[in-house]
Amino acid sequence: MAKELAKAYNPSEVEDRTYEFWLKGGYFHAKCEKDKKPYTIVMPPPNITGQLHMGHALDNTLQDILIRYHRMSGFDTLWLPGTDHASIATEAKIVEAMKKEGLTKDDLGREKFLERAWDWKKQYGGRICEQLKKMGSSCDWDRERFTLDSGCNKAVNTVFEKLYNKGLIYRGERIINWCPHCLTSISDAEVEYEEQQGHFWHLRYPFKDGSGYLELATTRPETLLGDTAVAVNPDDERYKDIVGKTLILPIVHREIPVVADSYVEMDFGTGVVKITPAHDPNDFEVGLRHNLEVINVLTPDAKITEDYPKYAGMDRYEARKAIVADLKEEGALVEIEDYSHNVGTCYRCGTTVEPRVSKQWFVKMKPLAGPAIDAVKNGETKFIPQRFDKIYFHWLENIRDWCISRQLWWGHRIPAWYCSDCGEITVSSETPCACGKCGSKNIEQDPDTLDTWFSSALWPFSTLGWPEETEDFKHYYPTSTLVTGYDIIPFWVMRMMFSGIEQTGKAPFDTVLIHGLVRDAQGRKMSKSLGNGIDPLEVIDKYGADALRFTLANGNSPGNDMRFSDEKVEASRNFANKLWNASRFVHMNIDDYDVKNELPEKLEAEDKWIISTLNTYTKEIRENLDKFELGIAVQKLYDFIWDCFCDWYIELAKSRLQSEGESAQNARQVLVWVLTKILLLLHPFMPFITEEIWQSLPHEGETIMTQAYPEYDEALNFPEASHEMEMVMEAIKAIRNRRAEMNVPPSRKAKVYIAAKEQKPYVNGEKFIIKLASANEVEIGESFELEGAVTIVTADAKIYIPMDELVDKEAELKRLNKELETAKKELAMAEGKLANEKFVSKAPQAVVDKVKATAEKMTEKISLIEAAMSALK
Repeated sequence: MAKELAKAYNPSEVEDRTYEFWLKGGYFHAKCEKDKKPYTIVMPPPNITGQLHMGHALDNTLQDILIRYHRMSGFDTLWLPGTDHASIATEAKIVEAMKKEGLTKDDLGREKFLERAWDWKKQYGGRICEQLKKMGSSCDWDRERFTLDSGCNKAVNTVFEKLYNKGLIYRGERIINWCPHCLTSISDAEVEYEEQQGHFWHLRYPFKDGSGYLELATTRPETLLGDTAVAVNPDDERYKDIVGKTLILPIVHREIPVVADSYVEMDFGTGVVKITPAHDPNDFEVGLRHNLEVINVLTPDAKITEDYPKYAGMDRYEARKAIVADLKEEGALVEIEDYSHNVGTCYRCGTTVEPRVSKQWFVKMKPLAGPAIDAVKNGETKFIPQRFDKIYFHWLENIRDWCISRQLWWGHRIPAWYCSDCGEITVSSETPCACGKCGSKNIEQDPDTLDTWFSSALWPFSTLGWPEETEDFKHYYPTSTLVTGYDIIPFWVMRMMFSGIEQTGKAPFDTVLIHGLVRDAQGRKMSKSLGNGIDPLEVIDKYGADALRFTLANGNSPGNDMRFSDEKVEASRNFANKLWNASRFVHMNIDDYDVKNELPEKLEAEDKWIISTLNTYTKEIRENLDKFELGIAVQKLYDFIWDCFCDWYIELAKSRLQSEGESAQNARQVLVWVLTKILLLLHPFMPFITEEIWQSLPHEGETIMTQAYPEYDEALNFPEASHEMEMVMEAIKAIRNRRAEMNVPPSRKAKVYIAAKEQKPYVNGEKFIIKLASANEVEIGESFELEGAVTIVTADAKIYIPMDELVDKEAELKRLNKELETAKKELAMAEGKLANEKFVSKAPQAVVDKVKATAEKMTEKISLIEAAMSALK
């Protein structure tokens, strides 16, 4: 045996030491064993700017449970970790730090700025990985990757070149989402919509010929400066005679045409819309159809351009006020209507996004989306729960071309070079020496970088060595399970799907396990603004990583949010302590004996019951884990360990352990065998405490991690013995419950009469009934006629206990009378308040409800007391 268990379990003393033992042993490292079936998870790479939060804790706990379970089940298991360069967030942090030094990016230049960025990554980039280790994450850290490392960069450049050569990547001038704060384009998936209170400004645009005006409404009057047309529906009879006429744009006094376009909804507003091609995606498409001029009126930081001197330099909202005032003065403003609408914001900083015409690089999405949709529809990849495939389908079926260029320096630089002599673009995965068309060496690389999600989309195969046919790629790809939150489906899951299928011909994973959010105890989303975030590291310091992991797993149901509270973690810690104390009890009874970790040949009824029950639980737990029902599996483990093993079997075995001889030795072996199986079953959920206890028991092997996960064994079923034992246990529970209802202390012994057709189980279990049901004698027969006895009915027996032996009638009646008087007084007070109209009308509703609840409670209590008194008479 390895060592003695401490008196109390101290996670802070055990966890760091145990994790270091695992690392030194190399137990997390996948060996690419060809004779074993692979099981692979690639970790959703956290941002290098990140700090471990509850979302990370949940996500990685679920992954580690699956990894440890499959490792113990004989799979060649790889959990590949890594981090994401997070271009927007990381560059923002570095720029912010430079600002404090009085420096800008332009002051440093690109090369020096990137030197700083890599230094920042070295200093802070590994922080979150170290925090994940505190959670017990059994990743293969030898294979750790970074989305900007050389291998990922090679994969990115290869994919870019391949897609460009197929015509699936192109450069063009189109409307994109622009963040005025981050000063970069962002994709549609990175735009979050929030409801904002705004207005509809109703405006008049007069005809050039003085024949009247058209009335329309807009939510962004500042974009009026860039209007180049007004549109009506070609089928709208109201306006068929004005199509082609010229209007005078208010304030600007530019001439603009009236065009007919089916984009306009006839029944919305006046059926007339202003067209601003440079600042609205739908208007841009109208502009293309009608060859309209594209006029950009905003600078990158959302200020009015110099082309409009009166408003130049004004922020878009400041300009809005000034323009509305001028419209009113000119007589062009009809009315202002309150209006609530969804507004796009940057997912990183929350700034309202500005649609903007810009020359960018795009991925043509329709050809890529089709195979990704088919892969889920034909079952190659499945979502758990299945309902989340609707989000996936919605995004892919309605997807627009993906803007992949970003106006940043930190990231994968776009592998495209422009020739100053012939204007040709050379795209290459390797840095070219000359223009691919004219041979000129006067070429310059595109200054932009690629969207972070472009490299993340390749994560399941770029991390395994692709585009090279590495042993890892051939063995571990496609990966097995992706564990992620439902909020990341549009960002990442769909991109990995279409990228994996396009580049490798196979979907990147067979299952997408979706989990919900971790919310606070009140069900609110954790956020900085609410100040309700909970730091997992603080929870670990206080309660231990196992308690945190158990809480997160126990509350998990695929796809559903969960509430987190200190009370739940305390309960998990108490469970860990219960297991520890049970293990110490086992040690107290085996340390002076030579105990083997195997079942003895001769088993008592209680041995057969616990073994058979454990066998059934093992079957169900494995089935739950295979179906990704991790929360159900861990709850079953909790029930078995706490109720069956600790509260029942240990108590049942105590009398044997206090004796000597074969029966006692057999009980010791059963205790060790069952406890070992418990530790193996629980290990994926609570790895630290299970390793520590397992090392202290008789065992073979270096670590619990590499032991076989328990399997169902038909030979370990003992249905008859188990049924008989459960009959006895049910009788004991029923007696205990009735004694508790009657407030009979355990020290007061009483004779128990058991009437049953099947008497053998109770005869064999008499010793347990005497010990655990506070009986001084047990009589068993087919029937009994007893007066003044308490009657207890179970599924298999009628149990009688003489009332006089349970209670002193006079003392009990006196006590109950006193309790009855108190209850009646409390009821009278509550009813008096409720009869007072002033109290009911003026007191806060919560106070009134509390009084009503007291009245109901006292009424019920009086009824129960009177029933108890009646039974005693």
